Parts: sequence; structure tokens; C-alpha cells
Amino acid sequence: MELFDLSLLHSTMRMFTPILLAALGGLLCARVGVFNVGLEGLVLIGAFSAIVGNYFTDNLIVAVTVAMLSGMIFSFLLAFMTIQLKANEIVVGIAINFLALGLTTFLLRTIFDVKGAFYDSSMRGLPRVDVPLLSDIPAVGVLFQSQTPLVYVALALPFVLYFFLYKTVAGFRLLSVGYNQAAANSLGIRTNAIKYGALGLSGLLCGLAGAQLSLGQVTMFSEGMTAGRGFVALVATMLGQSHPFGVLGASFLFGLADAISTRLQSISIPTQLTSMLPYILTLLVMFFVRGRGVETNYSNEQSSR
Repeated sequence: MELFDLSLLHSTMRMFTPILLAALGGLLCARVGVFNVGLEGLVLIGAFSAIVGNYFTDNLIVAVTVAMLSGMIFSFLLAFMTIQLKANEIVVGIAINFLALGLTTFLLRTIFDVKGAFYDSSMRGLPRVDVPLLSDIPAVGVLFQSQTPLVYVALALPFVLYFFLYKTVAGFRLLSVGYNQAAANSLGIRTNAIKYGALGLSGLLCGLAGAQLSLGQVTMFSEGMTAGRGFVALVATMLGQSHPFGVLGASFLFGLADAISTRLQSISIPTQLTSMLPYILTLLVMFFVRGRGVETNYSNEQSSR
């Protein structure tokens, strides 16, 4: 079996989608001067909410919407604590992660009366669709075959965010809040409202990431199923310098490492070793990046308080 082929890239697109969606949420937070460590918890909440919505309504649109709203609600909680109450955002983010882990475990046993994981054969996962014309391109077209709609949404969002941030007045106002909040306030910009909006959109994107994880990759929920993807997304935001296209490239790199680790499991390499690959890469990136991409925005935010 070949290690590197088109099917590996096809798997990479599926693997990197939750990371990309969460990393784009982290990008929005970084751009308004908030270092959102709570991405992991927001994705986990989204994954659980998607399963709950799917189970009780048997409607995938409702399930994804519930995941988005749940992520947004918890993101607003983080926003309230950090913006209104001036709490330390790193401490609050870590608290959100622990809250999400404990709450989903509790609700899993309360709602479904199971421990560890919940699966129901009657539940439908996200459909697999092909992109017309793109899927017919020789060789490359296989990448756009049998992917969930959220994969294509994730691929389009960096371009949408780039246009919004660098080509619109609202985008420039958002960037100004992260660069210098005091100056933005002096111009009459409602900085707190923009921060709330950015964190709310971040939660929405993390909810989408969770929906892709629990309904797109598998159709089930297990305790702690994010397995550090939120932290990987945070590193992808840093590696991508909080730029939409940089985050896209960094997320693809981590998704490729995840896909390779899965491929290596089929050639008699112990699972314990292969599953370490994405996180080893994450640690290496953390060592070389050393906080670039969010450091400037975070420092400006602290100096403006």
C-alpha cells in the first residue's frame, strides 16, 4: 500500500475540516485581541449538541443549527467573563474546556443513559456530495468527491473572511479593535460590541467544527472526542499568523499529519505511536512559533485596558 496518494489527500480534507473551522474561530478572537484557549471546549459542546439535535429531530439542518447555537452561547459566556467582568481570558478559556468536558459527560448519562459513548443506528450522518465540474477534473477531482457539505463550507470560509477583514469597513473596524482598542474607542467604534460579535462568530464556527466531527466523520458521540483538536486549532491560528490563508495552510498541515497517522495504523505500526504524530507536530510548531500571530494582538489588548 502506498503511503502518499490521492486518497490520502481526500482523507486529509475530511480530517482538517474541524481544525480549520475552529482555527478560523480562533482567528476572529485573535483579531480583536482575545486569546481564546476555550476552542477545545466549544468544539466538544458543538459535537454533543449536534448528536442531541439529530437524535431528537431526525433533521440534519436542525442538528447543525443546534450545534452552532450551542457553541455561540458558550462563546458568549466566555465573552461576558472576559469583557464585562475583566477576568483573565486564559483562565476562563481553560474553565470553559473543563466545563464542556464535565457537562457533556453528565448530559450523556442523563439524556441517553450511557457511559463513554452514544451511538444509534437510526441516526443519519451528514450526506456525502460531489461538487459539479470540480469532481470531474482528472486526478484532482477525487478530492471533491464524497465530502460532506461542511468540508466545502470550510474551504470557502477563508476567502470569505479575507474579503470581510481586508475589503470591508466592518472588517477594518474589527481589525482596529485588536491593533489598538484605545484608538478605536476614540473614534467612536463600539469595541465591546465588536468583541462580542467576533467571539459569537467564533463559537458558531466551533459549533460547525463539532458537527463535522460527530456527524461528518462518524455518527456518534464519545466523551472527549475532540481529543485535543481545539488546541491544535489554536496552534494553527498562531502558525497561520491569524491570517485566513495562513490558517488554511496550517490547518491542512495538521490534517495531513492526522491522515498519515491513520494510514500508518494499517501497516502494523502500533496505534499508540501513530496517534502521537499530530501532537508531536503541534509541539514542534509551538516550539518554533513561540506565540507569534496572537502575541501582538494580545499585547495590544492588555496595554489598552
